[in-house]
Amino acid sequence: MPVPKLCLFAVVLALLTGSGVPALAVSEFEERALQLRESVLLRVEPRLPRPTAQRAGNNRRYPWKTNIVTTVFWVGELPTQNNPVPNTKSSWDTEWVHNFGGYDDPDASGRRGYIPARFIPRQNPFYIALPYNDVTLGRTKPEAPRVIPWFRDEFERAGKTVCKSRWLVVRHRGREAYAQWEDCGPFRTDHWQYVFGNQRPLPNLNQGAGLDISPAVRDYLGMKGKDVADWRFVEFKEVPRGPWAQYGDNNDFVQQRRRTDVRFAESGTRPDAKPATSN
Repeated sequence: MPVPKLCLFAVVLALLTGSGVPALAVSEFEERALQLRESVLLRVEPRLPRPTAQRAGNNRRYPWKTNIVTTVFWVGELPTQNNPVPNTKSSWDTEWVHNFGGYDDPDASGRRGYIPARFIPRQNPFYIALPYNDVTLGRTKPEAPRVIPWFRDEFERAGKTVCKSRWLVVRHRGREAYAQWEDCGPFRTDHWQYVFGNQRPLPNLNQGAGLDISPAVRDYLGMKGKDVADWRFVEFKEVPRGPWAQYGDNNDFVQQRRRTDVRFAESGTRPDAKPATSN
């Protein structure tokens, strides 16, 4: 249901003045912000026809998408002529910059290894965007159960994405980087026939780009601002350890370490303790 302009004004006013804001009003405001971002994306590219009964990607071994024009994007990126949608928010997170920890500076002078120089990221700096969103206007898209291979395994409730933070591998000149899906683009949010099927990316302002990568992925693979790469989805159990395993509340590796630390803390045993030996 549309949020009345008066309600939105009241929420913004309360945020600016520091007064209390009911949780429901904040939720409505965040949903409206995501809807506005979605509407901008839809104006950039027309919506594709509704899917037919075709089912995409119904096996768990995901094929490579090869020779995909790849561009670089980053958390906090402002709009440009060839990228009219700002990345202060993602398709799934109205507070992306805050939740990431700050501006993911793409310039070499602003980086330390694979992370920003000024802060430790609170989310995995190895992230990507693909041109599909399984949720629109707060609702799960009707084709999502049919076209997303892992939908049945991951679905929790209507309106909650099953795509966010999914792992994939990006390959460039024989080198592979692993990353998590954290936003939608370039340009489109409805091209499931490419993301999960056999179609190629559609024409757009960036020479038909079909994959956005973060500065960390770019640097690890030695890619340019616009380049060509291959990619495919992977299950988490297929992901080897690497620099993509170090940071982030959304990172499965980090979550595993935290669960292990909790178990050892509860048992009173240090993780690095050696077993006792008898004399």
